[in-house]
Amino acid sequence: MKFTDGYWQLRPGVSVLRPRVVESVEVEERGFTVYAPTGAINGRGDTLNRPVVTVRFFSPAAGVVGVTIGHHAGGLPREPRFGLHTGTDHPVTVDVTGLTASLTTGGLTVRVRLVDAWQVDFLRGDEVVTSSTERSVGVVTDGQGRAFVHDRLALGVGETIYGLGERFGTYVKNGQVVDVWNADGGTASEQAYKNVPFYLSSAGYGLFVDHPEHVSFEVGSEVVSQTQFSVAGQSLTYHVIDGPTGKDVLRRYTALTGRPARVPAWSYGLWLSTSFTTSYDEKTVTEFIDGMAERDLPLSVFHFDCFWMRQFHWVDFIWDPQTFPDPAGMLRRLHERGLKVCVWINPYIAQRSYLFEEGRQAGYLVRNPDGSVWQWDKWQAGMALVDFTNPDAVDWYAGKLKALLDMGVDCFKTDFGERIPTDVVWHDGADPQRMHNYYSYLYNRAVFELLERERGEGEAVLFARSATAGGQQFPVHWGGDCESTFVAMAESLRGGLSLAASGFGYWSHDIGGFEGTPDPAVFKRWIAFGLLSSHSRLHGSGSYRVPWAYDAEAVDVLRHFTRLKLALMPYLAAVAEQAHTEGLPMMRPMILEFPDDPAVAHLDRQYLLGPDVLVAPVMRADGRVTYYLPAGTWTNLLSGQRLTGPGWVTEEHDFFGVPVLARPGAVLPFGTVSDRPDYPWADGVRLRLYAPTEGQRTRVRVPAPDGGPGAEFEVTYDGQVAGVSLISGESSGYTCEVVKAEGQ
Repeated sequence: MKFTDGYWQLRPGVSVLRPRVVESVEVEERGFTVYAPTGAINGRGDTLNRPVVTVRFFSPAAGVVGVTIGHHAGGLPREPRFGLHTGTDHPVTVDVTGLTASLTTGGLTVRVRLVDAWQVDFLRGDEVVTSSTERSVGVVTDGQGRAFVHDRLALGVGETIYGLGERFGTYVKNGQVVDVWNADGGTASEQAYKNVPFYLSSAGYGLFVDHPEHVSFEVGSEVVSQTQFSVAGQSLTYHVIDGPTGKDVLRRYTALTGRPARVPAWSYGLWLSTSFTTSYDEKTVTEFIDGMAERDLPLSVFHFDCFWMRQFHWVDFIWDPQTFPDPAGMLRRLHERGLKVCVWINPYIAQRSYLFEEGRQAGYLVRNPDGSVWQWDKWQAGMALVDFTNPDAVDWYAGKLKALLDMGVDCFKTDFGERIPTDVVWHDGADPQRMHNYYSYLYNRAVFELLERERGEGEAVLFARSATAGGQQFPVHWGGDCESTFVAMAESLRGGLSLAASGFGYWSHDIGGFEGTPDPAVFKRWIAFGLLSSHSRLHGSGSYRVPWAYDAEAVDVLRHFTRLKLALMPYLAAVAEQAHTEGLPMMRPMILEFPDDPAVAHLDRQYLLGPDVLVAPVMRADGRVTYYLPAGTWTNLLSGQRLTGPGWVTEEHDFFGVPVLARPGAVLPFGTVSDRPDYPWADGVRLRLYAPTEGQRTRVRVPAPDGGPGAEFEVTYDGQVAGVSLISGESSGYTCEVVKAEGQ
């Protein structure tokens, strides 16, 4: 939100209070509070009719500095709040001199100037990382009498900002206005399903605004040299998170807000959907699955989208008896074929659903201020909303899902959760503004925790669309409704990279796009992108996504890239373990792995799949692609071609090719199974060295699909011969080889 008219003036009706000087400091056990009048205090008379801004500095976790800026403190507590993992067992040093007050935690220090004009510096050692300066803090009243609080942190020369959730516009956020407010806006607008009030800076720090309600960011867009963030009300709390690298920031941020859970090994295989508004029944489903098997296309999960239920009844969790007369038998037959089953759900209850009256009488539905049930006709006629702030409503909703699990369903696509009203009353008295974004957290948590209880830890997985901070704990998330074009393919990737920079470890998208029917070229190019993502799903809106509906070559392309992904499972499993234990995304923006290479700052059409595999999806029908290689010798996994960076490369690929390159010196473990993802990854593993250096010694861990200890290998290279030894764990056999360049 903008409050100024240019740099010097305020917008009509706007008034701002700013801290001018520090009057006093109160030292606490693990922090301090400064009292900053909004004008100079030269005598006692200057204290009269003089507002004071109160700013508290504290440390909720090692390497994290918290800041709370307040004006009037008499307001009622506002819920919900993000459930942060804070502690007091990390060292915190507070030092107050005549000139400054400072707090140090880990390698990060906040230093407040106590004399002259307001100045707050955040330092790593002696280096100032960012600052809040004399015009940065504002307690605002607008022309309608509404109150806001903002702060601004300085942007350095060349500093770039990333994240703020899954955003589909320009990947670098500099120059943008970003409103953190969940919306069902598709992937072709400035709106987003997954809004996260966190950004990652190329300067090696992160900024998390600890407010689940609407947060407005002006990233160099109101004051070009600063990033402003503001919330409505009388106080603002934010956390500056230290690096020094982007990966270090994400480790600390996800330790604070929660790390992604492990997901089952089978979820990494190919998912096939009925699509949305298509006509289907068990015969259709069987024909799809038979068609995949007949064409030797490995399939792991079959997904039933909305119309597994009767029209106008969403959601009642009852299979449509006309199209699925024997759902339990059908699910059993699908399991006998080695498939897992996913079904579509949402948190909305149509008036025609039997659950509407049941929920209304029990008080499980969100209500208007007069006590009536909140309803509208968007999406479903007379639709109501489950109140997940009511523990009994959570149990009621979960109980309906448990019946599906008992029938044989394995997981859920938790769609929607963005269109949450703000003029309603919640069971626990929650602030409706704060609940708008936070609802997605409660909704997905309720379903994920049910799956963990019923299926066991490590066996729960969702396909979720909406999220906010902390939602990364309940994977997987997918990109939402995109068009079936190359342009939409690019915007989807930008969204995934922004979400990765926001602490989300896993991400997927609809192969071929959702809206419309992709032409064969779009579909085939998207297949490579989809199978080189953490999770891979064929899904559309009004048309099927089985490959033979496009052309015969699409079948071969899908087989080719599905088998590549399954062979990479020993590597991908280790990358997924990093997502769970460290909070590092599986699909990584280039800036995370190459922070010192200025050429990667704006790259949004390529990414790292884990630390060692570079992917540049082809987004043209003619196969032409241009991408950037950092320094070193890179090797294409498919062709064996070696390319040397740094520099730009332009290539043309047929539908079976894509730039997918091993990092210089990488040791990639390949599995020996190519028809399913959940096999013993360490058995028969092939350890391949790419452009190794003499004397290289690398340890490679291969997890076990059941969550066991797995195996760890040590690979050496003496300049001519590669050697490998099993350090720990078990493996029925393993080999090691140096991958030669094309033609050798």
